[in-house]
Amino acid sequence: MLTVLRNRAYRHLFAAQVIALVGTGLATVALGLLAYDIAGARAGSVLGTALAIKMVAYVAIAPAVGAVADGMPRRTLMVSADLIRAWVALLLPFVDQVWQVYALVFLLQSASAAFTPTFQAVIPDVLPEERDYTRALSMSRLAYDLESLFSPALAAALLSLITYNWLFTGTVLGFLASAVLVVSVLLPKTKAALNSRPRARATAGTRLFFTVPELRALLALNLAVAAASAMVTVNSVVYVRDFLGLSTDAVPLALGAYGAGSMVVALALPRVLDRVPDRSVMLPGAVLLGFVFAALGAITAAQSGSWRWPVLLAVWALFGAACSMVLTPTGRLVRRSAPAEERTAAFAAQFSLSHGCWLLTYPLAGWLGAEAGLQAAVLALGGIALAASLLAVRLWRKPVSVEHEHTDLHDGHPHLTNATWGRAGWRHSHGSVADELHPV
Repeated sequence: MLTVLRNRAYRHLFAAQVIALVGTGLATVALGLLAYDIAGARAGSVLGTALAIKMVAYVAIAPAVGAVADGMPRRTLMVSADLIRAWVALLLPFVDQVWQVYALVFLLQSASAAFTPTFQAVIPDVLPEERDYTRALSMSRLAYDLESLFSPALAAALLSLITYNWLFTGTVLGFLASAVLVVSVLLPKTKAALNSRPRARATAGTRLFFTVPELRALLALNLAVAAASAMVTVNSVVYVRDFLGLSTDAVPLALGAYGAGSMVVALALPRVLDRVPDRSVMLPGAVLLGFVFAALGAITAAQSGSWRWPVLLAVWALFGAACSMVLTPTGRLVRRSAPAEERTAAFAAQFSLSHGCWLLTYPLAGWLGAEAGLQAAVLALGGIALAASLLAVRLWRKPVSVEHEHTDLHDGHPHLTNATWGRAGWRHSHGSVADELHPV
């Protein structure tokens, strides 16, 4: 899997992603401590609002990125986003009002909503071979999982030596280093979008998701994953502290089990995807989420027993594994389903729509768990995950061959293998695909 790091452009971009993720992780810890300094006992509500603002920024800003990305060099866009994030992180230690936190968080996450989809759209151009791109997706999944484990530990170690305000300095340095690494590589040029109207470009990716059957299925898969990840993210501390009566130290173990399950699958998938199509991995992963929710319901129904803790860790690991089965190949699916000139818009739409699902499931998991109990949260989110996975199975049919003609390709073109001359061009059939050779 590490062979893709031999590509200098990808190596620098991957390093930029990892460093920026660590910086973001440090900022998350520091932001929680800053909220407590400003709001005291209301720090939880401040952080909850900040997370909601983050999701709103992701949902609203990412499609707009698809409209402007084709009008400026992608490297310039990514570096600008890094510099904005560094500037915001530099200002955060000096705020003393809650509204200032909200404003800066919106700016920070808006810049992230510009950087991440552009970064995701660049990688398929840097690594055009699908085998290499698959390995890059697995490495990206590992980077996210390792960051969730490493950043809190690093923050804890640093806080034993310095005050939390200095963590923002680490965030600034991370974003600046990311910008330098992006500047250090030359990125392939992308084709201009076919539609030059800004509004049409802003909605191009979303329209693509509602047009291509595989991407419609991906919408449902995003919702299934959001239901599971919301349950883990929001209610892990409730299960550990209130339901099982364990100490605070057990919370990182539960979250670590989720990350470990995700990493194991991410490491195994490159070889699996060399032999089987994405559909054969992503749909079973989504269906598995329903069974894992059923197991979680059984644990939640049990009122006592020392067995509940190790079984909960196993359930959390299965959640991570199933989510990784869906999330890791997602980039391959988006890349294959979008024409080259609409790839940035498609990745921006995936970023926006997937976070829209989390914007729904995060508050649902928290509100139901607090007001109606954990069992109600399990039933509601499990029902959403099961319904979404079954809908994805229905929408994502097995690929069928479509007979069509190419009127603008010359004899001997690699795509015309086994094609025959028809009335107006070369005629052949293969599975449905949207790319520069098949814009419709």
